[in-house]
Amino acid sequence: MNLLIIAIWLMLPAYLPNNLAVLFGGGKPLDFGKTFRDGRRILGDGKTFRGTIAGALGGMGAGLLLSAVASTWPDRGLPQFGSGDELLMVLMGLSLGAMAGDVIASFFKRRMGMERGASLFLVDQLDFVLGSWALTYLLAPRWFSQNFTPEIILIVLIITPILHRATNVIGYKIKAKKEPW
Repeated sequence: MNLLIIAIWLMLPAYLPNNLAVLFGGGKPLDFGKTFRDGRRILGDGKTFRGTIAGALGGMGAGLLLSAVASTWPDRGLPQFGSGDELLMVLMGLSLGAMAGDVIASFFKRRMGMERGASLFLVDQLDFVLGSWALTYLLAPRWFSQNFTPEIILIVLIITPILHRATNVIGYKIKAKKEPW
């Protein structure tokens, strides 16, 4: 099977959460409106409980759907996300890790004095990828090592900034984002 397709397939549960968080977010911010010792918001109004939950559940749901598809057509060579407890750990790692990576980047962007929505080159494009990989590796190291080969990792690192830009432009056009970056 084409490595590009496999890379996208494996990353879909991590690619979707932040987009879903933008679409379904709003409400109570994760930082409860509090400031850090530097006087700046800890995270800002863009990181909300509703968005985080919607994003994580949406990513996990997408992973369950992909897993069902892969089980239905095993001859297609589509990667499995595991079974039983491993499936849950993998999907939690990919989806929650993506959300955590974005939250951590937001924390550091606030420390740098950057406003909500301001772009930080490559950090904004890869924070959620690194977060998803880190948490997945912690929760399901064997699965991660078997599926995220050096070739797949390289492909993900190359295509993610391109996909990130495309989804931001779409988000801007549908008025879900303020800026197209």
